[in-house]
Amino acid sequence: MLSLRTYTFLDSLQPQLASFIGKTARGFLPVPDMASLFVEIAPGIAINRVTDIALKAHRVAPAMLVVERAFGLLEVHAHDKGEVVGAGRAILEALELQEAERIKPRIVSNQIIRAIEPYQAQIINRDSSGMMLLPGQSLFILETDPAGYITYAANEAEKAANVFLVHLRPFGAFGRLWMSGTEAEIDSAAEAALAALSRVDGKELTE
Repeated sequence: MLSLRTYTFLDSLQPQLASFIGKTARGFLPVPDMASLFVEIAPGIAINRVTDIALKAHRVAPAMLVVERAFGLLEVHAHDKGEVVGAGRAILEALELQEAERIKPRIVSNQIIRAIEPYQAQIINRDSSGMMLLPGQSLFILETDPAGYITYAANEAEKAANVFLVHLRPFGAFGRLWMSGTEAEIDSAAEAALAALSRVDGKELTE
């Protein structure tokens, strides 16, 4: 039986998130201001069927297609928001699911490290694919379950504050976000990200 874990529409990809997807994804790369849809399901292999449905129904392009043992994640995007919304509706109709059946995001970890030390910044930078974390900056770290919602949190945080996307992982057991900036900007970004996640309705996650 299919489980709809993540279903989230981004009305306008922010520049850093779009660039990060372009740098790390293997598909058709998005540009800023495009609309984007993230769909995460279980079992993971069924994401191939989801991709087929979306691409045949509307003029969208996939940037990410991740098949893991348990979960699968798809991202599609287009300049025309209507095409992206339509692709999402086609997916739900074909799978006989409702948006309300998605899982409500749960915050697994939420922390801010202030005035980060140089050695810690260096270690984090070695494993990041985004902006460089500089000593003395504040670092916002967020984990979500399901993983796919971390992109929505990152996009809303970038809308709200002048921050830097250090790294993002939107698949796996948990979604993970690292974002840096001044203390005040990071506080604003964290507030926006958490508020956005709290507005997402759905079914409560069961262990």
